[in-house]
Amino acid sequence: MSVRIALDSSPTVLSTLVAGSTLDRAIKVAAVVFATALTAVAAQISVPLPFTPVPFTLTPMVVLLGGAVLGARLGMASQVLYLALGIAGFPVFAASAVLPQGALRLLGPTGGYLMSYPLAAFVAGALAERGFDRRYVTSVIAMAAGLAVVFTCGVLWLAWFARPDHSGLGAALRTGLYPFLPADIIKICIAAAIMPGVWTLLGRR
Repeated sequence: MSVRIALDSSPTVLSTLVAGSTLDRAIKVAAVVFATALTAVAAQISVPLPFTPVPFTLTPMVVLLGGAVLGARLGMASQVLYLALGIAGFPVFAASAVLPQGALRLLGPTGGYLMSYPLAAFVAGALAERGFDRRYVTSVIAMAAGLAVVFTCGVLWLAWFARPDHSGLGAALRTGLYPFLPADIIKICIAAAIMPGVWTLLGRR
């Protein structure tokens, strides 16, 4: 069975399907703020790990889902707002006994992951606008592409900017990628199932 990707000239994502073919300014603002709030809530569900400065959180899954639901530009805007709130000192980043809130968090070991969120949401949203969220296999591809952005930025930052011992890429992979891959693969498989499921419930494929 072939997989068909929608390439409409005016892309439709779930947010425009639910709220109408065009979102007015107030609805766009509300949707962006809601996605930002969900990201902040997901960040509070974190588990510190003894062998890495990077905690286990649900944030990447929310970032990718937000991008897929809102589309590329609004999804990116929600994460830019999230980072702006964090930089301003609001306690939206994952709670940590050793990592500070505020702008200094972006300079620490998790800074690369955080700064990747707008781009990751944009990638997931751009693929959703092209219909990748309508089928499970292509939805997994969209989520995996966004997650690859998160890990690439996070690991490179951890390797060359955030480690005072300059231990390099190997150590960054061991502490910032390998321990998280099994759980994150499960998370994107779950997240990928949500999108086509909602499309099916709404009667659109």
